[in-house]
Order: sequence, then structure tokens, then C-alpha cells
Amino acid sequence: MDTYSARKLAALIRQGRVASLGTLRDGAPLVSLVVFSAAEDFSEFYVHVSRLAQHTQDIMNDPRVSLMIAESESGVADAQTLARVSMRGNAVAVVRADTRFETIKQQYLQKFPASEQNFDLGDFSLYGIVPQGARFVAGFGKILNLTPANFAEAAAIRE
Repeated sequence: MDTYSARKLAALIRQGRVASLGTLRDGAPLVSLVVFSAAEDFSEFYVHVSRLAQHTQDIMNDPRVSLMIAESESGVADAQTLARVSMRGNAVAVVRADTRFETIKQQYLQKFPASEQNFDLGDFSLYGIVPQGARFVAGFGKILNLTPANFAEAAAIRE
């Protein structure tokens, strides 16, 4: 991946707060808005969701998901030039007994401090999504297929 694209991807992930989560509901796609955080090395993306939500019920039935992070629409003339990354992977519960749980929780709460009360609710679960592959649009005509190694490459950029 070229340096421009790696920087663009790193900024998109680090600055992003909301994503579109695609799940399968009765064999058909369903897309929901979620908030997310990412592992420091971009190897995993985390959502903290209620089991009352359809997307969480879907994950419990079929862990195959997609997650799209898009640049905020800011009145640009051509919205099709907005950067976005669409990844596919499996959502796996990060249970409290997992040695990583507290670290992931604290990282998530740094980004979303108002969510702390949700960690005390019994119907909320933390899920990790490991990207198996992705499609990244860095701008007009700048489209890349990404592997997990590309995510790591972008995460190494600290600007």
C-alpha cells in the first residue's frame, strides 16, 4: 500500500467513531449504525452492543459481519470521493474472563466515556471483529483491496 493510502486509512480509523455494521437477518443483509474502537495495531475492531438489538441477535445466530467506516460527509461537492473502508470478518464475543477484556474495555471507554454504564448492564456484550479482507476507497480512483497486513502497515503510521 502506498504511503498516502496508509496515512488516509490510519486517520480514517483513528478519527472515526461510528460505523455501519452489516449482519445477516433471516438470510438477508441488515445494516445498523454502531460505535467502534480499534486495536492499536488495527488487527481487531470492537463494538459493544445490546442483545436486545437485532444486529446482536444476528451475530449470535451467524457471526459473519461486515463493518464500514466512512469519512464524515462535510459538504464536499462529490460525496463519492469520501474515504471509506468496508471489511468483512467474524464477530467473536470478548467475554469478561478473557485476559484482554479489561484492556479492550478501557480503550473503548477512552473513546466513549459515556458508555461506561453499559458495561454494567447484563444485556451488553463486547465483540471483536477481525478483518479477513477489505475494500478501501482512499479517494476518487484510489481503490485498494486490503489484507490484515495492510491494516498493520497503516497502524504503524503515527501522525
